[in-house]
Amino acid sequence: MPGMVVFGRRWGIASDDLVFPGSFELFLRVLWWIGTFALYTLHKGTFDCAGGSVLHSYLVVLLVLLALIILSLCAIVYISAQGTITNPGPRRSIPVLVYVRAMLYVPELLWAILGAIWVSDDSRGCEPAGVGAVITAVVASWILLVSTGVGVLFVFDPLGSHRPGPQSQEQLGVRDLESSDGSQLLSTARSVAVRVWESRLKLLCCCLPQDESNRAAFSSIAQLVSGFFSDTDLVPSDIAAGLALLHQEQDKMEQCRDPDDVLSHSPSSPIAEDLEAELEKAAHCMQFAVAAYGWPLYVYSNPLSGACKLSRDCCKTETAEYDIVGGDSMGCHFSSMLHSTGLQYRDFIYVSFHNQIYEIPFFVALDHKREAVLVAVRGTLSLRDLLTDLSANCENLPVEGVSGTCYAHKGMSQAAGYIYKKLINDGILNQAFTIAPEYKLVITGHSLGAGTASLLAILLRSSFPTLRCYAFSPPGGLMSKALADYSRDFVVSVVLGKDLVPRLSYPNMEDLKRRILKMVSNCNKPKYRILLQACWYEMFGGDPDDFPTEMDNRREEQLSQPLLGEESMLIRGSSSYQSLASENSPVHLANLPLFLPGRILHITEDGPSRRSCFSQARYRAEWSSETAFRSILISPRMVADHMPDAVLRSLCSLTRDRPFNLCPSSLSNSHLNVI
Repeated sequence: MPGMVVFGRRWGIASDDLVFPGSFELFLRVLWWIGTFALYTLHKGTFDCAGGSVLHSYLVVLLVLLALIILSLCAIVYISAQGTITNPGPRRSIPVLVYVRAMLYVPELLWAILGAIWVSDDSRGCEPAGVGAVITAVVASWILLVSTGVGVLFVFDPLGSHRPGPQSQEQLGVRDLESSDGSQLLSTARSVAVRVWESRLKLLCCCLPQDESNRAAFSSIAQLVSGFFSDTDLVPSDIAAGLALLHQEQDKMEQCRDPDDVLSHSPSSPIAEDLEAELEKAAHCMQFAVAAYGWPLYVYSNPLSGACKLSRDCCKTETAEYDIVGGDSMGCHFSSMLHSTGLQYRDFIYVSFHNQIYEIPFFVALDHKREAVLVAVRGTLSLRDLLTDLSANCENLPVEGVSGTCYAHKGMSQAAGYIYKKLINDGILNQAFTIAPEYKLVITGHSLGAGTASLLAILLRSSFPTLRCYAFSPPGGLMSKALADYSRDFVVSVVLGKDLVPRLSYPNMEDLKRRILKMVSNCNKPKYRILLQACWYEMFGGDPDDFPTEMDNRREEQLSQPLLGEESMLIRGSSSYQSLASENSPVHLANLPLFLPGRILHITEDGPSRRSCFSQARYRAEWSSETAFRSILISPRMVADHMPDAVLRSLCSLTRDRPFNLCPSSLSNSHLNVI
């Protein structure tokens, strides 16, 4: 549904978004009216004093104003609940009702100001109970007025303007975008959107130094974010409703799938033996990937004992002992590493907690148990890391001996280059292999650290042919197809369940946008019902609602063209459909397809999709292909499955009955392992 146009501009809400906020305000106003009426009834005889008539009049007029506001809110809620997302006809009177409600805001504000003045000047000599009643009413007025003002700021759209009419909309269509006027108008709109997003990022990251590299990162991220939904006329609640519909649609398809379609490998097969060996190595390396996060994750994973253990080691006076550690003034990060890995101080070659955009923490240690020089790269833990994540443009990454186009995620490619220079130019790896020349090189990391570790492994492969890399929950939009194929010999990616991050790439996001548009345009229920039923489904489960689906009564080949309802939500020709039509489209040229690194080891929960919070999870592991991660799966666990403690817990569960055990506390329930 297009954003609502009132007061000469387009806002960040639609006419069917007023049901919930209107109902909430209506509830508060009714309570306030009842409370004010009760105060007036109880204290109407206490105003026999100088100025008492003024205070009496204040309550009377306030009751009248509240009654008018309640009536206007009832009308707004009722009208806003009519129609569907793509059928705003029954809600055409909403702008008029909003104007009426705004007009009532003015006398309410003036009356609150006068009430504050009268209470301070004309309440002398009046009974304290009566004055207290008026003060309560005045304070309540100001609380609601300020809350309303804050709500208006939230829905304010800096890019808002009148929605183009049919004529101007046609000028922005695909057929006329080749004209100089249409191109100039579109270019101007895009540049304004980029500037607005740059300002938002600078405000959000005001604590960061505004140097040249940071400004370049802000500009790159602003261009990516501002352009994604710029070809649609969706508001945030439309996207939420589309995600809710898509989640239930995916659950229905999963329930209809034959359970025999996904089979675990037989323990006697060579593939299963390889899988078991890789699981044990992955479980071991995940300990180091988790340790790289330092004390925050250690305390989170050990809420009862973590803080007590670290408190004995932090703030030590022997700072000279920690000469290999950089950027950890308190020593808490390094202490948590010692606890998490079980290594000794002498086993660490280099530890860096230096953190800037494109420069992320990592450490190098000697893993005597596996006879490896291990490099662990930290995942996202700061605002600077998040900006590195969001720098998702493609960057050339030429690699000797790789045929085909080589490019990768810019932010992680820059981070890998930074660590590569530290390891090689500063002689860190040379020092490690001088101590243990027979050891092999292993690189690991989680999330941002996984993507950086994979690219770092590619850069180091020519110098260390036997190196191995274990990437946990790496981002899907990481490297080109040529680099992904090249990395299959030495990189193993571990993905848990329906983790969102390994499925994040620009083509997947475009596909998600296309599906959201189809689900929203093809649903004949009002938005408030969709969101209410979605909340119930997410919290309590049950069968997915029988909403119309994008496949109903249409052939598969028709899904590459927008529906009539979708066309009403497209400001210009949607890149979502252009990308489906041609591999040479501008979208493919500007946002090249990126893939997960190496071989993919996919861990899923075995059993029902919903289980009790106290029941033990059972896991299944299998080798998967990158085609299984070409679409985003909507699930309550799409974020929880990305957390490093969840990945470590699943690996421990799968390896707990092996001779090599990583988690002594998990020795029980070994019968739940499934491979």
